[in-house]
Amino acid sequence: MATLYTQASTNTRKTWILMTGVFVLIIALGFLFSQVYNSPGILILAVLLSFFLNIVGYWYSDKIVLASTGAKEIQKKDNPELWRIVENLSIASGLPMPKLYIVPVAAPNAFATGRDKNHASVAVTEGLLEIMNKDELEGVIAHEISHIGNRDILVSTVVVVLVGVISIMADWFLRMSFWGGNRRNDNEGNNNIMFFLGIVGAILAPIAATLIQFAISRKRESLADASGALLTRYPEGLASALEKIENNPFKTQGASSATAHLYFTNPFKADRGDEKKTPFFVRLFMTHPPIEERIKVLREMSL
Repeated sequence: MATLYTQASTNTRKTWILMTGVFVLIIALGFLFSQVYNSPGILILAVLLSFFLNIVGYWYSDKIVLASTGAKEIQKKDNPELWRIVENLSIASGLPMPKLYIVPVAAPNAFATGRDKNHASVAVTEGLLEIMNKDELEGVIAHEISHIGNRDILVSTVVVVLVGVISIMADWFLRMSFWGGNRRNDNEGNNNIMFFLGIVGAILAPIAATLIQFAISRKRESLADASGALLTRYPEGLASALEKIENNPFKTQGASSATAHLYFTNPFKADRGDEKKTPFFVRLFMTHPPIEERIKVLREMSL
């Protein structure tokens, strides 16, 4: 029988498998392009670029996210109740108190960011504070604290950066193909085959990378729901919060396709509907599991 612990373990393992898939995809794409243009340096450049962008993403991604959303840091005197909830849940989870931010938008939502537990931040919107009761707010905060404890914020950041590398490589190859490049000409037949495979790879690789990114995001949210429910010992609080957000008409201003996966729920309201009503192909491009599915799983945990 599945438990909170087995669900967390399974999702963590699958997330790392998917991350490995992104690394393999970059290496494969770099190798394919290097063969087409007879330049081993392309593969070396792809690997070096991915490492460089990972370093930048590791140190500065949280600052970029917070600045892009307009989040404002607060202290205990600014919102004592919210501060106490975050502080208590941090103590219960054995984590340092993260920095706390409020985002001035009407849509109820939240997100956590940071490179590790000692450099983490939790942000909630004004709309979330307005409509949630204490149990519901604790459920949402526990979910975000769980993201920090599970270290999947860093995992997500790394994958986003690698997906960006794949997109850059694919765009570069297609531009070179359009304007003509120094393709190898030692064997015309093999050259044409490799060039065709290069075109196909350049088109399909960004799509595959995006699907991996979204799949990792969905696994992260399922894991954080399970961990958050375990932390509060009250899954109904989180389930009730999801119901209120589902019925709220506002979209989260300041969110973008690059940051949508970080939020508690999809800021664009695209992940509504349960599994039976949502086609499989549509689910592939979701950043979060359908809200009704998340609610169902949480309420089954209460039984």
